[in-house]
Amino acid sequence: MVVPPLPDLSKLSHADKDALIIALWQQVVALTARVEALEQRLNEPLKTPDNSSLPPSKGQKANRSEAAGRSGPRKGSLGRKGGGRSLMEHPDQVVSARAAGCRHCGTPLGEADHHLHSRYDKIELPPVRPVVTRVERYAGHCSCCGGTTLAPVPDGLEEGSPFGPSIVAVALYLRFTHAISYVRLRRLFEHLFGLCVSEGALDAMFRRAKPAFDDATAAILARLRRSRIVCSDETSVRIDGVTCWNWVFQNAQVVIHVVRRSRGAGVVAEVMGRHRPTIWVSDLFGAQQGHADLWQVCLAHQLRDCQFAIDAGDTVFAPRMKALMLRAVLLARRRTTLAESTRKQYRRRLDRSLDAIMALRPDNRHGQRLRKRYGKVRGDLFTFLTHPDVPPDNNGSERELRPTATYRKVTGGFRSDWGADLFAAVRSVVGTAARSGVDAYTAIRNTLRACPEPAPG
Repeated sequence: MVVPPLPDLSKLSHADKDALIIALWQQVVALTARVEALEQRLNEPLKTPDNSSLPPSKGQKANRSEAAGRSGPRKGSLGRKGGGRSLMEHPDQVVSARAAGCRHCGTPLGEADHHLHSRYDKIELPPVRPVVTRVERYAGHCSCCGGTTLAPVPDGLEEGSPFGPSIVAVALYLRFTHAISYVRLRRLFEHLFGLCVSEGALDAMFRRAKPAFDDATAAILARLRRSRIVCSDETSVRIDGVTCWNWVFQNAQVVIHVVRRSRGAGVVAEVMGRHRPTIWVSDLFGAQQGHADLWQVCLAHQLRDCQFAIDAGDTVFAPRMKALMLRAVLLARRRTTLAESTRKQYRRRLDRSLDAIMALRPDNRHGQRLRKRYGKVRGDLFTFLTHPDVPPDNNGSERELRPTATYRKVTGGFRSDWGADLFAAVRSVVGTAARSGVDAYTAIRNTLRACPEPAPG
């Protein structure tokens, strides 16, 4: 910042000097207020995954104490003794080991002398190598009419790409559910399967697979546009060095991912078309609001915001609001088993408690900010008690976006729009299939089987 030179005071009139003093005083007041605000921010607590929307990877876990490390049970063990692996129901082969004779005196042992001492499985992976089918296709020349007839081939052995659906499915599965890069994917095929697949071949097979997933996503989108409840969220992605947004729209039946260059409400209008759901579940981001008749505010976000206000020194409003929301979360776990009259009674109790909390007057600015916020959305905090099929939080959408964040960190983003669209389509198919108990690889295989192989160009 360039400081202007001090004017020659000897040449200024008394009125000019008074005006200069007033201007300087106003600057001092403004700068003092700015310094106080900056000092206040310096005294605020750091944002962590526990008091903000920062992902868990941004947090710092405390070191385990040395005593706990020596004597405490291992994480996940719960202090129980392991029970071992269950035996396979149908083993591929059975080896029965019987002794020919007594190792002490050499007496031969017969069938009746043996009893089963132990039974266990030994599991091994056989070498996985590609099965290559050579197709020799002949063209017959008719000596009568001079015409040529090309011999038909069995289904699945048409001309075109040499890679079958199982190879394409494995490539898609590893690429879009495990964030394997092109280079590592090529090496994986070569080292594990003995199959040389170039990066260009991988790109080509992904392009050929895209129409199948586009068709499957269109069918899922049609189901979403008939849904009564929609939950939504978004996270950033990179396409060719430009920040874009991966949106997710989901409920208990379907999942739709779309990648767009906008974070605005227009994306919601584009995805939902003319359909207006009954209930929308989201955080407080403005673009996520106003798309349904009713709204359920994500209580998980609000609990973290209350914790931040508590960490920042609010002892009046945020602690009581957090306790109220924790009560609501406990009720949400039982909401589907409660009678309608019981749920109404619980909601009335929560509303009365909320009235008492809203009557408080916090002096901490973070508590004041929360009080102002809940004054606007108080009617949307406990929608799940009136409609028990609505979740009290938006954790389902966050779980759907977690693979996107992992993919972004591992690969750095997408190099093309079609690659981002394919990622979104695969995640839509996989997420929707998971709601029916179908695993990701099976869902990908089923999608590829539903679409015929395109004719060679």
